[in-house]
Amino acid sequence: MAFADNLQQLPSVDHVAELQLRDAQGQLVTAIPNQPGKAGSVRVYHALAARHGGQITVAAAHEGLALFAEHTEAARLHPGSHPNIDRLFHIIDSGEALQVQLVQR
Repeated sequence: MAFADNLQQLPSVDHVAELQLRDAQGQLVTAIPNQPGKAGSVRVYHALAARHGGQITVAAAHEGLALFAEHTEAARLHPGSHPNIDRLFHIIDSGEALQVQLVQR
C-alpha cells in the first residue's frame, strides 16, 4: 500500500501537539511537531509507540519503514531528505531504541 493509504489505517493524532523522542538516558533526541509536512511522521511514530510499549525499537523501526512505503526508498536513495525515516534506519543499524513522549494539545 501507499503511504497515504497506510496513514488512513492509523489512529488519529489530533490530540498530539508534539512527539518527543528520547534516548535511554532520557535526553531529548528530537521533537516532531504535529504540523503540515510532519503530521504523517507523528502519526506513524505514535502508532509504532502504541504497538511497541512506548518505544521505537528495532522491530518498530522495521514496521515504520513498511508504513512509510514509497518514501522509504526515496529516503534510502537521498539520505537527509526524510530525517524521520533516516532515524528509523539509524535505530535498525544501532540497535538503540528511543522512548516516545507525547505532548498533548
